[in-house]
Amino acid sequence: MTLVSDAMLFAARAHDGMLRKGTGIPYILHPGEVAAIAATLTDDQEILAAALLHDVMEDCGVGEKELAERFGSRVAQLVRSETQERGGDPGETWLSRKQGAVMRIAQGDRAVKIIALSDKLSNMRAIHRDYDRHGERLFFRFHQHDKALHAWYYRSIAALLEGELGNTDAWCELSEHIAYVFADVPSGMQPSDEA
Repeated sequence: MTLVSDAMLFAARAHDGMLRKGTGIPYILHPGEVAAIAATLTDDQEILAAALLHDVMEDCGVGEKELAERFGSRVAQLVRSETQERGGDPGETWLSRKQGAVMRIAQGDRAVKIIALSDKLSNMRAIHRDYDRHGERLFFRFHQHDKALHAWYYRSIAALLEGELGNTDAWCELSEHIAYVFADVPSGMQPSDEA
């Protein structure tokens, strides 16, 4: 079995029964889409495996040691780079978790950036689709209800990725979704520490 096939089966078992937030869509379709986007940017099998596994530590309680033993230390480290620490009320910790994610992406290598771009593009496709259906109510399905903070988060990540991946179709599509969904949010907004 190839590394990617093994990662796909592992992720499917780990996310079994989970749904995308506020929808009836099986969660496993998201990591599959993330890996498919990543495959347009690289043929590195470890990056593609990590794309499939990118949420298993954060959402399924899988340990980094278990991932390293099964898929190798690089895959485990790439998954760790996409993992936001849990703890406390998710609404109250949203900003610090997102600031940590932005920092990890800023410090990450090309592999980290490919997975981040793929994940955020998959998320923004879903947000755009559901924004067209539900309008501003969409943001009440998330732990953070402030649309301006979501705009800050996605714009910050897109800006960080532009230097290395801005010439890719994936980055251009991400930028288009961000521009559409957050058109009414002024650029340059920075979150306050009280958010």
